[in-house]
Amino acid sequence: MNENDSILVFEYFTASGIKEKNIISEAEELIFGLLDDLSDFKVDLVIDKSYEDRVKDFDNVNPILIDEPIIDWLEGNASGFENAIFIAAESDNALYDITKILEDNDVKTYTSSAEACFKTSNKYETYEALPLDIPQPRSFRFKIDPKGYWKRAIENLHEKWQSEDPLTPLKLIIKPLIGVDCENIVIINDIDELSYDLEKIFPPGSRIIVQEFIRGTDVSVSLISDGKKAIPISLNEQFINIGNGNGAYFGGHIPYESKYCDEAFEIATNAVEAIDGIRGFVGVDLLINADEKDVYSVYLLEINSRFTTPYVGLRKICNFNIGKSIVEIIDGKMDIDDLDTSLNGEVKFMKSADSLEIRRL
Repeated sequence: MNENDSILVFEYFTASGIKEKNIISEAEELIFGLLDDLSDFKVDLVIDKSYEDRVKDFDNVNPILIDEPIIDWLEGNASGFENAIFIAAESDNALYDITKILEDNDVKTYTSSAEACFKTSNKYETYEALPLDIPQPRSFRFKIDPKGYWKRAIENLHEKWQSEDPLTPLKLIIKPLIGVDCENIVIINDIDELSYDLEKIFPPGSRIIVQEFIRGTDVSVSLISDGKKAIPISLNEQFINIGNGNGAYFGGHIPYESKYCDEAFEIATNAVEAIDGIRGFVGVDLLINADEKDVYSVYLLEINSRFTTPYVGLRKICNFNIGKSIVEIIDGKMDIDDLDTSLNGEVKFMKSADSLEIRRL
């Protein structure tokens, strides 16, 4: 990066002025954590006007205060910037749309490519893109059709899978094809529970993925990737609640001690490296199988090719500056193998309706 270059920085919700209590505390921790990490760089920060007082004390930050959705602003202004690092999730295809706008305007990003975001945002695209040696729950995608044929199709799938192991009752888990934070996830404990009430969660036209339900411990692996090689940083315990369409992710604990840590690291690393263009800070959701007699101890659930919530806790206990390192690695000023991935302590973070508490243990 040249001396006069700056980095365009923003977070989707704080830039768009969205103040939903269940997400804004997390969004604020993410963006202000990233600003702290980038204190050695000149930053052009796009943020809603309501944050004017909070950003004026950053000496390296040029605040660009807006009162319109960030995507609308980018469509008219992205061409004026050379470099960008941002935070957004897959909801409403925001992650892909933002990345595509930046790429179309020849902006260099320190985040995943648009193609990588597309593949990882869609759970079935991820399922099909990964090699067979990465364990994943059996999966099938459906469309909720207006005539209700979807119900019979799922019953047929259940019958087929159940016949492969008739002595073990088969549970199913149903998810939106594109979704975040365990939203709109339904567990079918018995196929007789499958009813047209599902259309209250997934209206006709919705696209869903149906998977075999595997009981276990929900974890994630946080990694840094340069687009080709990925380095695992931590195994994270996930605090989640799923089922009945009102599931939620509400925090985590870093690091999580498990005898399957190395296996989880290997699966997460191989998955990220299997999809070209995943860059920066990313997360892989996994399940540590509760059935030790199963063939696989760890299953991959999905890849988040973006900043994820563990970043806000991990940056407090890792021995390197995450944001700065991402920029230097992608700029070729640092080798990814030189990262000191050791951790200094433990941290727990918990989301509530209007706050995100981060506490060192």
